[in-house]
Amino acid sequence: MDEVAAQVRPVWVLTGPTGTGKSDWAAQVAQRYPIEIVSVDSAMVYRGLDLGTAKPARALREAIPHHLIDICEPTESYSAGRFVEDATARIIEIHARGHIPLLVGGTLLYLRALVSGLARLPQASVELRRELAERAKRTGWAALHRELERLDPQAAAHIHPNDPQRIQRALEVCLSTGRRISELQRTSPSALAPYRLRRWALVPADRATLHARLEERFNAMMAHGFLGEVESLYRRGDLHADLPAMRAVGYRQLWAHLAGAFDLIEAVRRSIAATRQLAKRQLTWIRSDATLERIDPHAPAAFADWNLELGRELCRLGR
Repeated sequence: MDEVAAQVRPVWVLTGPTGTGKSDWAAQVAQRYPIEIVSVDSAMVYRGLDLGTAKPARALREAIPHHLIDICEPTESYSAGRFVEDATARIIEIHARGHIPLLVGGTLLYLRALVSGLARLPQASVELRRELAERAKRTGWAALHRELERLDPQAAAHIHPNDPQRIQRALEVCLSTGRRISELQRTSPSALAPYRLRRWALVPADRATLHARLEERFNAMMAHGFLGEVESLYRRGDLHADLPAMRAVGYRQLWAHLAGAFDLIEAVRRSIAATRQLAKRQLTWIRSDATLERIDPHAPAAFADWNLELGRELCRLGR
């Protein structure tokens, strides 16, 4: 691709914590502007995970182009590396059609990998991974997270103590290479470097309002059959609780309920608490990134102002 031509090609990003209305905003502007939506969501990639991921309805996806939704089975393990490859390919295809890619979602690990570059990390060591898993069984993942804090404080700050997959990978890189994964991630080029990038984040000023909305949304999911969706996955026979798809918020807690770990009331309570914790982690990431243009989605005329800004950006691009 000609570098000068690429630089006038826009890539837009709309991110923010879960439950802030990103998908609705994106769908509305896609009806007005020549936009195609690229999902940045680590759970929407899986077929069969619909209600619990707030996946856009099929009719909407048929009316407005959406990408990277329902692209793999829940038996698979999707990764940031695969996302960068897939998203980069879709961006090229969307520009070839004369449209603008709008990346929408709250999986900030994926977004950071795309914007800041993905480290060329060593291949996974089966032996070392097994050793770390055995240690976790003996001492717990929280203990391994404390070890990661000692070896790579920056990586540990972005990884939750209850995220065994990422704790394991970060430790594996440190122990096998003698280098911090956070250091390696800073040395790789960005896939979006050639493009004109604009990034917005929906950041509610009132966290209590966000928490109330998250609880309301989860209860609405349950009323629309979320438990039945998880039951269908549970009965398939080829899935288990340690798969990345089944560790998604809400799915993990309802799966544990179906396995007899606790009753449904407790599963719902834990799901809502986990959703709020997810939103808190997302807000922490967003506030650490000074390059994001923040919008309070609950402010008067917030969407209308953003809509107008997109129109002005198109004018600046000569579209």
